[in-house]
Order: sequence, then structure tokens, then C-alpha cells
Amino acid sequence: MARGVNKAILIGNLGRDPEIQNFDKGVKKASFSLATTETYRNREGQEMEQTEWHNIILWRGLAEIAEKFLRKGSQVYIEGRIRNRSYEKDGQKRYITEIEGDTLNLLGSRQSNDSSSYQENQPSAQPAPPPVQEPEDDLPF
Repeated sequence: MARGVNKAILIGNLGRDPEIQNFDKGVKKASFSLATTETYRNREGQEMEQTEWHNIILWRGLAEIAEKFLRKGSQVYIEGRIRNRSYEKDGQKRYITEIEGDTLNLLGSRQSNDSSSYQENQPSAQPAPPPVQEPEDDLPF
């Protein structure tokens, strides 16, 4: 039986500071919006930009890194899975699409030209380790 692939890869800038939630047993969740901007030329040859906004969710260790290092405007590389869910608000069913990240690289920010990758507890004199990978699990949220 063939299996599908659910993979999203994004490079963009945070639209707001991460919102952090703490759950039982020390489980942490970070959520934020991420803007990705594509540049293209229209029929008249003018350079145009199109920005898409993505809802990002990070869990546990990645959420801790987000809490410590990410701020509005931070540039990041994220790999993860596309998740769709629904909820009720004011009696109406609403739908949301989120990227549940399992890899996070900090690329710097718009305010600086810093392109170093940072990981939790990394001494600044050493090269950056590979991206942090979160184990998969079956959390209901």
C-alpha cells in the first residue's frame, strides 16, 4: 500500500512574538504567524511581491527554543506537517490550517545580517549542529 507525503518547508519572518502555552508534565507549545514572500514579474515586467501567512505550531524543545530566541521579525527555516482542524466560536464552526514544525533553524532577522544557526545551549565559538528534530507522537491537540 502506498503512503502519502505531508511535508511543508518554509523560510520566512515571524509576524508576531511566539505565544507560549504550558501543559501538564512540562509540555510546552509555541504558536506564531510566519510570513513568506515570493517575488515575481508581472506581464508589464514590474517586480511584484506576494506575501502568504502561515500559522506555525512548535512543541516541547522546539517551543522552548522559540520562547528564548524568536521575536517578531525573526527569520526562520521550518519543516513540518500540514494540519487542518476545526473548532467552534460563537456557535459557528471555523477551520484552520497550521504547520506543525518538527525542524527549526534560526536564520537571523530583518534587523541584522546574522545568518548563523542557533540551537539551545550552543556555545557561540562552535559550528551550528544539525536542525533540532522532535519525535513524532499522537498528542490530541
